[in-house]
Amino acid sequence: MWLEYVFMGIMGLMSLVGLYVFFERLFFYKRINLSDFSTRARLEKELTRGLYVLASVASNAPYVGLMGTVLGIMQTFYIMGKEGMGDTLKIMTGLALALKATALGLLVAVPATVLYNYLVRRARELLYEWEEKHARKGD
Repeated sequence: MWLEYVFMGIMGLMSLVGLYVFFERLFFYKRINLSDFSTRARLEKELTRGLYVLASVASNAPYVGLMGTVLGIMQTFYIMGKEGMGDTLKIMTGLALALKATALGLLVAVPATVLYNYLVRRARELLYEWEEKHARKGD
């Protein structure tokens, strides 16, 4: 079934985009110099840049997987209606492949959520560190 490969490709692309954002932000956080930022707003803007992409991957992957499952089941029922109830092996294989899309959606979404939460926490830590340094300068 060609539909399975389309959704596997979409999930693969979503996971690659999510990993790219994660590693880009991770390396940015490691090399950032907090002294370069004069305002909290500017720092926060830089720290959170691109995080929405990872959040979108995490929140939408299950829906994309569910769409693959629904379309796969619809395709299986269409084939059943066209060919009759005949071959149970084809029907079960079609349904199993359709459910694989949901599993892939969850397989992409769960790690993406974990990575997103890690980056948000790291961004907050850097903001707190910046605030602490600027509070000392004001004393």
